[in-house]
Amino acid sequence: MTDRVEFFFDLSSPWTCLAFHNLPALLERTGASARYRPILVGGVFNAVNPAVYAAREQADNRRLAHSWKVLKDWARLAGVPMNFPSEWHPAKSVAAMPFCCALEEDQAALVRFARGAFASYFGAQENLDDPAVLIAVADSAGLDGAAVAQAAVGDDAKARLRANTDELIARGGYGSPTIFVDGDDMYFGNDQLPLVEAALERTLP
Repeated sequence: MTDRVEFFFDLSSPWTCLAFHNLPALLERTGASARYRPILVGGVFNAVNPAVYAAREQADNRRLAHSWKVLKDWARLAGVPMNFPSEWHPAKSVAAMPFCCALEEDQAALVRFARGAFASYFGAQENLDDPAVLIAVADSAGLDGAAVAQAAVGDDAKARLRANTDELIARGGYGSPTIFVDGDDMYFGNDQLPLVEAALERTLP
C-alpha cells in the first residue's frame, strides 16, 4: 500500500513536535499511512526562507512573542510537554538529522527515535546537538545507539539528508513540518493538520 502522507521534518522545530504527536491519531481516523522524511530545516531556510533568521533578531517582534504563547496553548491541548525555549535553542540539528536518515528505511525505528528525541529536547531540555544525547535517545528507543551514530556520520546518511532537503525545496516547501497528501497537495505546520485530514477524507481511494 502506498503511503498517502509524507511528513518532512526536522527535530528542532516545536511545531513539528506537536504535529508529530498529533499525526498518528489523524492517520488512524482516516486509515491512511505516512512516510516520515528527515530534512535539515536550516538548509531550507537558507535556500528559500531567510526571513526566519531576520525575525529572530528583532528585539520587539510581537508576532514571534505571541507565537510562543500559542505554542504553549497547542501543547496543553495536545498533552505534550513543551519546556521551550531552552538554553540550547535554536538547535542546529546537523548531528540529529543524520541519525534520522540512518533510520529512514526502518520507519518504525525512525518514529521511535524521533519520539524520544522530541521528548529529550522539548521535555527534558537536553542538547539535541550533542551526539552523546542522541546515542542515549536511540538506546532508550531500543536501538543500538552506537551503531546508529556510526551510520549517521557515513556518506549514505549525509547524502539522504541532502537529497530529502533538496527534494522538499524543489516541491515548494519552506519549513518544518511540511506535509504532502497524495504527492502534490502540500500543507505546513501543526495548525493545518485539520486540512490534511479533510484532504484525506475528500479523496478516499
